[in-house]
Amino acid sequence: MASSINKVILLGHLGDDVKMHYFEGGNSIGRFPLATNEEYTNRSTGERITNTEWHNLVVRNKLAELCETYLTKGDRVYVEGRIKTRQWQDDSGNKRYNTEIHVIDIVFLTTKKQSSPSVNSGDSTKPKDQITPDKTEEDDDLPF
Repeated sequence: MASSINKVILLGHLGDDVKMHYFEGGNSIGRFPLATNEEYTNRSTGERITNTEWHNLVVRNKLAELCETYLTKGDRVYVEGRIKTRQWQDDSGNKRYNTEIHVIDIVFLTTKKQSSPSVNSGDSTKPKDQITPDKTEEDDDLPF
């Protein structure tokens, strides 16, 4: 049994197109932001509140190339991955941190480009019907 788990599951919309970087030897890396929304009703005012959280996603090699080919800003995706935090020093000598989600599996739920397969880093497919993103939820007053 594993002594710890680092797993993230996200369902959201791309905030920008995939930005690719290619390296010698044929490796590549793609980066894009993903927005997830939390909605609730303020009990005192009855106002509907939406909070958006932004996640920095990283995809590598073949998975990155597939994301670049099929995904554009606004597309909805289901992502599984793990959290990684990078640390560096800026020009002023201050420690800076960046938290990223390193994608292991991704399912393209809606795309503006040509129809696309579900993909993951193992090159196997995951059926879209396993995820029901359009399922309506009951409105409640809870913020979680």
